Amino acid sequence: FGLSEADLNTIFNAGDILGLGPVSLTEIITHLESIYCESIGIEYMYIRNPEEIRWIQDKLNINDNHPRFAPEKQKYILKKLNEAVSFESFLHTKYVGQKRFSLEGGESLIPALDAIIDKAARYGVKRFVMGMAHRGRLNVLNNIFGKSAKDIFSEFDGKDYEQDIFDGDVKYHLGWTSHRETDSGERIHMSIAPNPSHLEAVGPIVQGIARAKQDKRAPGNFSEVLPILVHGDAAIAGQGVVYEVVQMAQLDGYKTHGTIHVVVNNQIGFTTNYLDARSSTYCTDVGKATLSPVLHVNADDVEAVIHASLFALDFRMQFKRDVFIDLLGYRKYGHNEGDEPRFTQPQLYKAIAMHKNPRDIYADKLLQEGIIDSIYVKELESLYKASLEEELKDSRKVEKTVIMPFMQDEWKDFRHVDEREMAKTVDTTYPREKLNIIAGAITRLPGSKKFLRKIERLIDDRHKMYFETDSLDWGMGELLAYGSLLEEGFHVRISGQDVERGTFSHRHAVLKVEDSEEEVVLLNEISENQGTFYIYNSLLSEYGVLGFDYGYAMASPDTLTIWEAQFGDFSNGAQIVIDQYISAAEDKWKMQNGLVMLLPHGYEGQGAEHSSARMERYLQLCARDNMFVANCTTPANFYHLLRRQMKADYRKPLIVFTPKSLLRHPKAVSTVESLADGSFQTVIDDAGADVNTIKTLVFCTGKFYYD
Repeated sequence: FGLSEADLNTIFNAGDILGLGPVSLTEIITHLESIYCESIGIEYMYIRNPEEIRWIQDKLNINDNHPRFAPEKQKYILKKLNEAVSFESFLHTKYVGQKRFSLEGGESLIPALDAIIDKAARYGVKRFVMGMAHRGRLNVLNNIFGKSAKDIFSEFDGKDYEQDIFDGDVKYHLGWTSHRETDSGERIHMSIAPNPSHLEAVGPIVQGIARAKQDKRAPGNFSEVLPILVHGDAAIAGQGVVYEVVQMAQLDGYKTHGTIHVVVNNQIGFTTNYLDARSSTYCTDVGKATLSPVLHVNADDVEAVIHASLFALDFRMQFKRDVFIDLLGYRKYGHNEGDEPRFTQPQLYKAIAMHKNPRDIYADKLLQEGIIDSIYVKELESLYKASLEEELKDSRKVEKTVIMPFMQDEWKDFRHVDEREMAKTVDTTYPREKLNIIAGAITRLPGSKKFLRKIERLIDDRHKMYFETDSLDWGMGELLAYGSLLEEGFHVRISGQDVERGTFSHRHAVLKVEDSEEEVVLLNEISENQGTFYIYNSLLSEYGVLGFDYGYAMASPDTLTIWEAQFGDFSNGAQIVIDQYISAAEDKWKMQNGLVMLLPHGYEGQGAEHSSARMERYLQLCARDNMFVANCTTPANFYHLLRRQMKADYRKPLIVFTPKSLLRHPKAVSTVESLADGSFQTVIDDAGADVNTIKTLVFCTGKFYYD
């Protein structure tokens, strides 16, 4: 800018951005260094919304972007930091060599989360949904969610589970739900979703849970639900599902009105240095795709961490957008406590071995300021560790470990069942008179609007097939299933690529007005007191979207939640969700889910990539009463299968191989009576055969029957 040391005393008008009047260049530089170059750095200049930029700049100028806490608040911060540090050191001495994936080096996460939750509750947030991997999870469960140390110690001791029918999982994968009161007196509900070892897999699950809670419990006031995701630096940079989740942030079918992302950045991934783990400058650069602000904070400066966390919360509540906090710390031990990190990072771990923990650093600061005396921290530590000793004694008296139900409020009316119960008939009949009303509603276009002739003909054909020819095709049977469930008070959510029309143009659940492209959803026009029909074309993602819909079904068992693949062949893009959640969650985590997967299947000459949903893979995954796999032959059976999913008093995932050529096959039709009075048939007999002359019995399913 043509400036030199000779200009340091020159007076400049710095403008509104800095919140300064006419001042010297020296004062301008000092001001900028204080805001941007100490414990907190921020990236935001790529944001295109002037209102957001101005808000950020005004916020940064307050006290030069430095925290200013009262002495009592500082003591409280020290208390939370002591709990985080002492919890880890207690486990380290009592369970030597056992894996716990400690938080040491990033303990300021605990007071940061505590501060976010407390202030968010004062904003009116009533429900928090959180996802994180193994690093620091036990600490968060104990010191944020209030899971008793006694239960955690029982898990360390390897005791059998109280319920024999569950295999369970390692302690740092388990979910938890708690109700608690914040320090400001607000009652809140908190859930941390169970997660597998697959890093970042829980991200879309959390978003789906949060959206379901927003749709159900806070319609019109989405701010009552806050999703928080805790990442690792290597995972957020390396796992593609993070990008899929970030791209959902502003989409109508998937947005949760702002997520707070916290990265516990220990600058290493197992043994891999961060320079080998990403090409981007920062691990958080994925956040720039959605123009989200990113705060980089020194994890040893706990007051700066809390200041940045509250800044992030304020931004989220103001603008309903994502925000990222990069908590720059270290990892005290190896990837797990039995690993030797000096094999691969000898110099780094020499430095870490001599480094003070964040609590001691903060205690020294408060000691210098005269806030505490020298014995204050020792008393804090001894009192907290004494309470842990009591919990340890109590845990030794407990014979078995209990897996607490996740989100028990949502699931209190449902029971766990075995294969005998799963095979029982569920009453899925529905009065014909009511079906007539539904059929009338979904085959009647609003007269004041103009539609394409093809749409008018389609709706007219549906009217005729129900009220005149009594031959319902696949699409009509499907829509009547949704309509009947909606009339019974259930909700229906369908998402996936091009599901509104349907890849094969068979659904047309969303109709476009020709001259305005206004959307008309006839399934939401049945009656005043019906459930809500949600249907969304998804982004071009399988992993993220299936995970989202699984999370949605997890939080809303009274919603028929459906994910449809464009072709069944593409479902393997979401294989981690299928393997780790859909097929195994109930056995690992005592967690039911009624998600439906619709997988178009059939060899119709479109090549190897558009022919097979790989039935054999799903059949291989069937075990321990974990899910249903079905291939329907008639529209009526599909109708009853969908209704059965909601009418049962339990929930299991349902995988359906749906047809392509049968969608318009003249013989693949059903009668209205078979919908109204029938039920799901596991075997459909050939009613026209003479049993006395049968010599060969052929079992087939789906299109083979018609071929």
